[in-house]
Amino acid sequence: MAEHDYAARIAWTGNRGQGTASYRGYARTWDVTTPGKPVIHCSNDPLLGGDPALPNPEDLLLASLSACHMLWYLHLASQAGIVVHGYVDDPLGVGETLAGGEGRFLRATLRPAIELAAGADLALADRLHHEVDRYCFIARSVNFPVSVEATYHPR
Repeated sequence: MAEHDYAARIAWTGNRGQGTASYRGYARTWDVTTPGKPVIHCSNDPLLGGDPALPNPEDLLLASLSACHMLWYLHLASQAGIVVHGYVDDPLGVGETLAGGEGRFLRATLRPAIELAAGADLALADRLHHEVDRYCFIARSVNFPVSVEATYHPR
């Protein structure tokens, strides 16, 4: 077993001069900085007063889940002799907010459209999605169900 460290800095950028003196007096914006990588400017979910033009935590979680799945899928496909020429996912996360403001993800569906080499074994290509959950850090860490509805297109 090996542990891995991941580091990031989250810096609130929404102080408009009065801090949090009033609920509407501050912006729900922040920057994500990871060593040696571009800064990601973020905001809260628009339902909670955030800027709809910026990624929010829910966007980032869903994107991380999808990207992790994709990278492991590509790895497993390569090992299995499945040639992938293209991969685009339009994942959908479903959340709920309770009356007291508590929120959570209920489920996520990954919907990758995968371009495979002509003659690829579609049954094997599909089975590989079920193997990803054994490896993907993100999928192994979330406490909501994640399903995959993949479509395949020959090249």
